[in-house]
This record gives sequence, structure tokens and C-alpha cells, in this order.
Amino acid sequence: MTDIAIIGCGIVGAATAYELSRYNLDIVVIEKENDIAMGATKANSAIIHAGYDPSPGTLMAKLDVKGVLLAKELCSKLDVPHRHCGAFVLALSEEETTVVQYLYKQALENGVTGVEVLSREEVLRLEPNISDNVVAALHAPTAMIIDPWEYTLALAETAVRNGAHLKLNCAVTGIDIIDGGYRVLTTQGSLETRAIINAAGLYADDIHNMVAEPLFTITPAKGEYWLLDKSEGTRVNSVLFQCPTKVGKGVLVTPTVHGNLLVGPGNILADDRDDVSTTADELEFVKKTAVRSVPDIDFSTVIRSFSGNRAHTEIDDFIINEVKPGFIDLAGIKSPGLTAAPAIAKMAVEMLGENVLKLTEKKHFIDTRKRTRFNKLTPDEKSALIEEDPSYGHVICRCETVTEGEILEALNSPIPPHTIDGVKRRVGAGMGRCQSGFCGPRILELLAKHYNCDPTEVLQDRVGTYVLTSRTKEDEK
Repeated sequence: MTDIAIIGCGIVGAATAYELSRYNLDIVVIEKENDIAMGATKANSAIIHAGYDPSPGTLMAKLDVKGVLLAKELCSKLDVPHRHCGAFVLALSEEETTVVQYLYKQALENGVTGVEVLSREEVLRLEPNISDNVVAALHAPTAMIIDPWEYTLALAETAVRNGAHLKLNCAVTGIDIIDGGYRVLTTQGSLETRAIINAAGLYADDIHNMVAEPLFTITPAKGEYWLLDKSEGTRVNSVLFQCPTKVGKGVLVTPTVHGNLLVGPGNILADDRDDVSTTADELEFVKKTAVRSVPDIDFSTVIRSFSGNRAHTEIDDFIINEVKPGFIDLAGIKSPGLTAAPAIAKMAVEMLGENVLKLTEKKHFIDTRKRTRFNKLTPDEKSALIEEDPSYGHVICRCETVTEGEILEALNSPIPPHTIDGVKRRVGAGMGRCQSGFCGPRILELLAKHYNCDPTEVLQDRVGTYVLTSRTKEDEK
């Protein structure tokens, strides 16, 4: 019998696995997809929020502020791209200044540090490209931008390096309560465990209902985004929000850690939890709303549009409960879930330590991580690396200057990619202007060679997303 099974490996499941891997425990992480971070973690605004937005006294408020501090520490230790750029909430009319003042008072109550209300002149001096209609703004300097894929990967990889077991393509089909714990039924067989963490994101209600009476219902809230070319990446210096409404934080404009400009999201309650399509109408709404903040955005530079679903419930807070002995729900983790994840993980581990598991810390816990980013090296460092390993001198992705060596490094990592988009999420190949138009075939070739499989078996991303359907000709003998 294993000690703990974590269901779901998005940011919350990965953070919990990381935190639990500090201790002498047998940990299994169960993920239904063929890679980690495939749900809400994959498609979001990539922001570590300062903590002014959640209502005081909620778990969201408490764990957001704690999560900011933990995220900064983790990003530094685990080599995760991030940038301390701060955030503004813009008052674009005199009426909206009352919202800014309200958020300022709420920020202080939540314990957010460094917040201030700036005048029109002060805002324009810091962000000269925003609308002349700005009247004032809340400035939250502790907010930052991040790579959410690599953040999740870094936490999960570190957990695996410390002994956790990750099972991909492993969907949970049922859970039985047994003496001393639970039997988890999956598409790869069953396993017995003393405790369960339900971090199943958009499907957390289904997992909950396998062991207890229904408590909440997940409704997907879809948000659509524009990702613009790096030529727009310096349009703004900080994360720019408009004043929030009852339906959410609204459309934002933000730089990304990769140098692009991200605009979105909208907010539509949807029916299909797996539907991440985009629509012309919703993208047009996002565009028209965004130019209220930054009028001169050049949307003709778009290189990709995408959408993501967030786990909305009828409970206006995170759901963190021990619903049965040793069974903990970490559910309804919408924004600021990316920020709060490491604090949520610590809270869950404390709950397990109090009631179920004996937590004894490992003497040799691995808590550092480093990966090669060829395009960040100096010329001398590049030359030395190429001399040591010539594969780093072979550029596969010209847009992002990603080398074959970096891809091979990822393929030999604790959680290697098995798809073209899996490579993209790890090393950035395919994230540039051509969106893998040139590097995609070469990445497919490297995957087929590494896994010793036919090229027609290589996937773009999820199960079933084949790139090639058949051979059109045979190599000449």
C-alpha cells in the first residue's frame, strides 16, 4: 500500500507532490493525460498575483499572499523563468477610482506589501502607452510574470527526483474505501493507498463524488487569448488590469517571460470541460476591451490564439477539505490558483500530517534544478558548450534559438516529453513567430528516433493528435 496518491498533475498536484517529496513517503501521482500541466495550468495569464483581489478572510486571500513569497523562492531555486514586473489596476474613469481605492484597502487588509494608488501622471510616466483616459491606478509591485508550464514541470521533476512516481495516461475510474485507506481504480489497473489528494482540476467534482456525497459542481469558465509577436513585447512594462467586475478580473494586457505580449482572457461559462476552441466573436470582444487600456496594440502581429478553461464552482473560494479520513479535496482552484499553489500544497500536507501520515523529513532532499538555455548564454559559454557537446551547435528552432542539445536534454530528463508540444513546453521550440512551421518536422524526427518508433506514431499533443497518417513513399534502397 502506497502512502499517498495525488490525482492530477497540474500546478496544484505538482506543488503538492513537491512538498510531500520532502518526507519519507511512498508517493504516486496519477495523471489522465499523456503529459503534466495539460488543463488550466497550460492556458492561463501566467501571472503571480499580488493578492489585492480576493475578499479578506477567504482561503484565496490567505494563500495568495503566502503563495507570492513561496513562488519567488521556488522560481529561484528551481530555475523557472519569471520577472518581477508588478501590476496596475487602471481606473479609466472617475467612477472607477472608487474601485481602485476599495482594492487598495483590501490589499492592506490581505497583507499585500508595497501597494499604492498612483495619479494619472505617475501612471503615464511608468506606462506611457496606456490610454490617455486613465485617471488613477493601483500599483502592486509584488506581482510577477512566470512560465506556468516550466513552473509545474520544475516542481514535478523535483518530486520525481526525490522518489515520487508519476503515472501518465492513467485515468481514475473509481475509488473504493478499504481498511486503512482506499483502492484507486484506473485505466492502468488498481492501487491501494493510505491517503488521496484530489487535485483533478476540472474533474475534481467527479473524483470527490467517488467517495462522498456531492458538495460542489465544476463549471468550466473559458477564457480566450491573443498571443502577439515579440515586436509587441515592449508595448507595456507591467501587467495591466482594468477594474474587476462581478464576472472576474477582466481582460488584461501583459508582457510574457518569453518577450511576447499576451492579451485576454474573456470569460464564458461553458458546457464542455475539454473544449478549448476559440471563436472570432470572443476574440473580437477581447480585442475591443483591451484597447480601452492600451489603444495602439498591433493585433496584426498575432502568432497564436488559444483558450483555457478554469474550474468555476458555486462556492466563491478555494475548496480545501478533508471529506473522508485521508481524502483531501483541493478543488475549485481558479485564479489566483497558480499563485497560491505552493501555499495550498503546504496546507494539504499539514492536514495529512495531523491526521493520517507520519511526516519525517529526508536527510538528503534535492531542492535545486538547472537546465540549459542556449539563447541566454554568452558567446564564450556557447562555444564551450558546443565543444563539449556538438549537438548544442545545431539550432532546431530558429525563432527561439533552441538547439538539438536542449531537446535531447529534455528527452533524458526525469519527466521527458513524448509529443511535439511536450518539447515546446519544456524548451520553447515552436513558440516563436512561425509556431513550429520549420522546426516541427525536425522535432518529430528527433522524437521518433529517441523512442525508436515510426514517425506516424508521433503525436502533436494529446492522445489521437497524429501529425502524419501514412507514408507517401519509401526510402530508396
